[in-house]
Amino acid sequence: MILVLIVLAFILVQRLFQLQIINGESYQTDFTMQIKRTRELKSTRGNILDSDGNPLAYNRLSYSVTFADSGSYNSTKEQNLTLNSSMYGILKILEDNGDEVSTSSFAIGLDDNGSYYFTKSSFNLQRFKADIYGRLTIDDMSDEEKNATAEKMIEEMCAAKKFGLDLSSYDKADLEAYGLPDSFTKEEILKLAAMRSAVASNSYQKYVTSTLATDVSEKTMSLIMENKDLYPGVDIEEDSIRVYEDSKYFAPLIGYTGQISAEEMESLNADGGNYKNGDIVGKSGLEQHFEKELQGEKGSQTVYVDNMGKVVDEEAEVNPEAGSNIQLTINRDLQKTAYDILESYIAAIVYQNMVDAKEVDNESGGSDEIRIPVYEVYYALFENQILDVEHLSSDDASDLEKQVYQAFLSKEENVFSEIRSELTSDTPTAYQDLTNEMKAYSSYIVNDMLAEGTGILDTDAIDKNDETYKAWREDETISLKEFLTYAISKDWIDIGKLQLDSEYLASDEIYNALADYIFDYLKTDDAFTRQVYKYMIEEEQLSGRDICLLLFDQGILEKNDDDYTALASGTMGAYDFIRSKIYKLELTPAQLALEPCSGSVVITDPDNGNVLACVTYPSYDNNLLANTMDSKYYEKLRTDKSSPFYNRATQEVTAPGSTFKLVTATAGVMENKISIYDTITCTGKFDLVEKDNPINCWIYSAADGWGSHGPETLETAIRDSCNFYFNTVGYYLGQNENGEYVGDMTLLNKYAEMYGFDSTSGIEISEMDPQIATADPTRAAMGQSNNAFTTSQLARYVTTLANSGTCYDLTLLDKITDASGNTQEEPDPVVHNRLELPQDLWTTIHAGMHDVTINNGNGIFANLQTQYNFNAAGKTGTAQQRTDKANHALFIGYAPYENPEISMAVRITNGYSSRNAALVAKDIMCYYFNLKDKDTIIDGTAGNAIQNVTKGSSQD
Repeated sequence: MILVLIVLAFILVQRLFQLQIINGESYQTDFTMQIKRTRELKSTRGNILDSDGNPLAYNRLSYSVTFADSGSYNSTKEQNLTLNSSMYGILKILEDNGDEVSTSSFAIGLDDNGSYYFTKSSFNLQRFKADIYGRLTIDDMSDEEKNATAEKMIEEMCAAKKFGLDLSSYDKADLEAYGLPDSFTKEEILKLAAMRSAVASNSYQKYVTSTLATDVSEKTMSLIMENKDLYPGVDIEEDSIRVYEDSKYFAPLIGYTGQISAEEMESLNADGGNYKNGDIVGKSGLEQHFEKELQGEKGSQTVYVDNMGKVVDEEAEVNPEAGSNIQLTINRDLQKTAYDILESYIAAIVYQNMVDAKEVDNESGGSDEIRIPVYEVYYALFENQILDVEHLSSDDASDLEKQVYQAFLSKEENVFSEIRSELTSDTPTAYQDLTNEMKAYSSYIVNDMLAEGTGILDTDAIDKNDETYKAWREDETISLKEFLTYAISKDWIDIGKLQLDSEYLASDEIYNALADYIFDYLKTDDAFTRQVYKYMIEEEQLSGRDICLLLFDQGILEKNDDDYTALASGTMGAYDFIRSKIYKLELTPAQLALEPCSGSVVITDPDNGNVLACVTYPSYDNNLLANTMDSKYYEKLRTDKSSPFYNRATQEVTAPGSTFKLVTATAGVMENKISIYDTITCTGKFDLVEKDNPINCWIYSAADGWGSHGPETLETAIRDSCNFYFNTVGYYLGQNENGEYVGDMTLLNKYAEMYGFDSTSGIEISEMDPQIATADPTRAAMGQSNNAFTTSQLARYVTTLANSGTCYDLTLLDKITDASGNTQEEPDPVVHNRLELPQDLWTTIHAGMHDVTINNGNGIFANLQTQYNFNAAGKTGTAQQRTDKANHALFIGYAPYENPEISMAVRITNGYSSRNAALVAKDIMCYYFNLKDKDTIIDGTAGNAIQNVTKGSSQD
């Protein structure tokens, strides 16, 4: 038996020797080969092209830093030390070479005050929280997790049981062994948390990569590759970034791309998509609308990797399929030229209506007399963040900047003293008795800081009918202190956001904590700082000359020795200097964000509804929002007072003014309320409905000698834009079957719907719904009442007029092709409605519109007829918003008059006179039809426009 055991032992030892020593390496390799990994191959996003095939959005080859956690760890501590060491090393390589960690999908940011805050809200924020807490669904989170603050979440991520970013929990030997510092800065913690969470999101799929940084430099690529052994799992992968050509001209139209949000992923996948975290999708504009077509199909590659993640063999590969190309109807050069023309005219309007004054009375004179005091420009340079208030106190500040900053510190000290007095005094001043300056600060504290900025004042909790609230908001009879004290007593103040040491504090203790919080917040709040600078300007503590010189010192204006010397010496005054920079477009209407600072143009092909240009001013650079978003730039845009994210062509609705009168003309004739050749005598005042509140014709004004048009036919009424005539037609249309005026809107609205005002225009980007008037047909007939349409909807309307009755759905899409250029889809024009009108009515409408443009030789377009034998047709419109603001300027038109090739709608918000909108249209026609050299129309200044624009406003 012993011999048998010895033999068996010998056989076992021999077998083990063969397995481990002789064949061990082979078996180990074979085992390693069994680590199978399927990795996703990204598709290439399709291009967006203009009508001639010029690229507007395309992809550029780039490289990304990726990481796959392939390690095996004995403890959470070891895992955290290892990963934090790798992440920290990678972070330093990135930062040392000017690259950034990708944090756009991480919903926490760090503000200028060193506090963490959420960068997302609603569903996307809750989905982010669920991912961090490892919950499958949002509903799986506890209430504590759902309500966690950004600070709390960072604290939890720093904990040893999560990412272990609080280095105080490790001993010095551990930190040295893993190459970690004694502690991380708050900014480093944010970036490392973002990196760790990205890696953690794929922790259930070992060897699946997470992207840590995109579009990195060659230096970063080289160092990463050289240090792969130091940071196991790191790699460089080929990628692409989205590039937008001529971005400012097309950004609101094209939109931009970015990392998919949880809400977007849920929506797209519910619609048949195959999207995952980290995928790039269209966020707005055409990039979003054509997401499915542009995205393409992902591929896959099955490989075998060793235990370090290195690929040792490939098994199979499914190639990705590139996304389709979207070819637009947009004419690139026309779009760019129209934008530049529009900007120059808006600048000209600002230039002509600016006055050398600190303030003007814009309330008593009416909308015709609105003027822009130059001090509004000085304020705007601070309020719209053109001048950088932070740089005034920087180490490299100029002597003038330092001087201005010292003056600010003195002013700030006085301001805080007054605010402290109001917040702590036993006899605080009622709001109505405060100075205008202190009213501004008090309102800022309540509305901008406590309500909107921090959410400490819970506006949803406020009872708007509460008498004390009304005393603050409406009557202004109580002080700031009284209001805040009362708000605390009513639980309108969220004390949790004050981060108090105890939940059980008396009301006066909470108030004192709130007051301290207000002071601390305001000291580092740039927006409040800009308020203080405004009152420094008003009190002449900061002169216009110094403000202008700051524009040079901060590099906003290129230093011109002659201008700088003239300004510094006093040879040129600040007012003349500002106007000269507006003239040269070195200061643009968008930067100043005064009124006017915005406008839109939509140009179409009357034969099919194709959109040839869709311009909104101002715009932005979508290259800084795509790929890895520039968060500071985004925040600047978000708070920009000119609202560059607001597409004025498709989202801004205003009354159409007199451009609507052609709907009324159609309704009146077709419903037999008037005939084409009958006359209606304009007396200047229409009082058939309200004797005590008549509607004045635009000619019935002091400037026009309280005039009237006298007898008008339909054609002359269109030419003269006679309000009285169309008020009368509206009166007839509003009668019942017995001939009694009852204000019925049915007939007028019937024809408004026929012209396409019953729906959005069909354009493939976000568009506001139209609003056809619901009351007062006499005013609605001249485009007032509550009529409200976008420029795109007015463009569909004028397209219908130009082609005599075919109302198309507008479109930006010419065709969709594959990557090789083969056509996949080429949509036919979509007819929304057809207006079957008698030919003599069409002839009269067109003749009236032609008369508008020439007006017996005095019209804006008259010289085109005499010099170039070129005829156009159009209709002006002026829409009044309120008497203390300039009117909106509108124009619709088409050309050539005899055989229309283009039709267009133009609107300048607060553009004073419809004449200004017509001038924009005229210059666009001159360019499009080669009537003038482009250089004589736009030369980089507002000079041409300034020659044509006059002060003030006129009704029509």
